[in-house]
Amino acid sequence: QVQLVESGGGLVQAGGSLRLSCAVSGRTFSNYPMGWFRQAPGKEREFVAAITYSGGRMYYLDSVKGRFTISRDNAKNTVYLQMNSLKPEDTAVYYCAADVRTYYSGSSYPPGAFGFWGQGTQVTVSS
Repeated sequence: QVQLVESGGGLVQAGGSLRLSCAVSGRTFSNYPMGWFRQAPGKEREFVAAITYSGGRMYYLDSVKGRFTISRDNAKNTVYLQMNSLKPEDTAVYYCAADVRTYYSGSSYPPGAFGFWGQGTQVTVSS
């Protein structure tokens, strides 16, 4: 059984930083891309960032480029999202997701490509 457990959310002032972590169990972590999505109240879930299975390529939502960094530690079966210069519009529930495409290194990461999801962690940025 594949499980994703997120941690690291919280309340932070605008301009601050948070690091989200997602520990994965139940599959060969290093064979698959990983992603982060978010959902704000009243809005649809949106892609935030993805990282290829090897960690060699990362992809980002335009509005977070230069502020967020996705990384992974395949020895620890964990993916991270470092969020700097946070803005109130970053407020959302953040979800970790595991792609189902083995050894995929492309640039397309629709929600349907992710077969496993974490429970979500709340990030609130105050102005």
